[in-house]
Amino acid sequence: MSDKIKLREAISIGIGGMVGGGIFAVLGLAVTLSKGGTPLAFLFAGILALITSYSYVKLSKKYPDRGGTVKFINQGFGKTIFSGGINNLLWISYIIMLSLYASAFGSYAPNLLALTGGELDFHIYASVIIILASIINYYSIKVVGMIESYAVVIKLVILIAFIGIGLYGLMGNPNLEQLSPENWEAPLQLLTGGMVIFVAYEGFELIANSAPDIENPEKNIPRAYYTSIIFVVLLYIIIAVVTVGSLSFDQIKTAEDYVLAEAAKPMLGQTGFTIITIAALISTFSAINASLYGGSRVSYEIAEDDELPHQFTYQLWNQPIGLLITAILTLTLTNTLELESISTAGSVGFLLIFAMVNYVGIRLSKEIKNIRAIPIIGFILCIIATIVLLQQQFSANRMGVIIAVSIIGSCFLIEYIYKWLERSKK
Repeated sequence: MSDKIKLREAISIGIGGMVGGGIFAVLGLAVTLSKGGTPLAFLFAGILALITSYSYVKLSKKYPDRGGTVKFINQGFGKTIFSGGINNLLWISYIIMLSLYASAFGSYAPNLLALTGGELDFHIYASVIIILASIINYYSIKVVGMIESYAVVIKLVILIAFIGIGLYGLMGNPNLEQLSPENWEAPLQLLTGGMVIFVAYEGFELIANSAPDIENPEKNIPRAYYTSIIFVVLLYIIIAVVTVGSLSFDQIKTAEDYVLAEAAKPMLGQTGFTIITIAALISTFSAINASLYGGSRVSYEIAEDDELPHQFTYQLWNQPIGLLITAILTLTLTNTLELESISTAGSVGFLLIFAMVNYVGIRLSKEIKNIRAIPIIGFILCIIATIVLLQQQFSANRMGVIIAVSIIGSCFLIEYIYKWLERSKK
């Protein structure tokens, strides 16, 4: 039996990576920021992901490596303080994503499992699910993989059913008028909304980690990236249309943290609400499971490349020590930051990382034989998007911006101190 990953499986990796907890976590926030223009905000973010995927395609074909993004950054910049800082940011950005997924789980869970009825419920649910996922990762990686394979199918079936029933339910719904251009926010605000929710597209880059094992890589690597991203862009746009067309803006604002479940009520009542809630819990749990595994591997890869202390390559209960550290940091962020601050920090992190991957695509243009203009456009758009996001959020969510900038600075400062300490030992 061949161990090679077929095209269908490679596409599933991309779709499964993106359609995790992101859409359940940020949909309500997207509508709050973009109003009737929410589908357009998702389109903006999706176009940026698609352009960036071009650099990933070329780099994955030329430098297939299980280290994925980490190896691409080192290939383009060498093993320097800068590359180390960017790779550290990648690891921390995965931790931020974990916090986002845990926050989404904590927001949906009380609707299904009201235990105390108090304000503490969110923190209890969010913390318990992180601890449970950590235990599963330590118990068996095979179980993690099995959970992922079932979860991808379940969440896609439920989301596609939601779309089908939702589109039918839009007929005659007075809220459909909310999608008209007069209810859109200003273009700059739409762009900001798209960038805040950019985290919903994080995950396609996981295809890069599987590149060495993909069957017929010359044809299947580009197909895997482009097919998965285009599918998810269309999925998110239609979900946004159904949500905005089903509920009033006031209803969406009230149920911001679990809006997708609320959007199922007009068509299917409490049953629809319950089904979507279950889908959200399955999706966010599977995303936490997979991201814990991926995050610990990223820290291991970085340490192997001498950009984090070698202690990160040590094993604890047959797993990299990074798994425990990732879980502890996730628990800390989840229980200290608001959802919008987490989303802003995550989007800024990945926008900068993708900007650097595009820049590597520019620097290595001859080696990877790409159309140089595309990574140039991708780099410029990522930088502009980051600046616009920081500028717009500074007035609306100053704490989120401060946190994002502090995280970026810390990643480079830690790398500088580590490299200085290593040099002083010699």
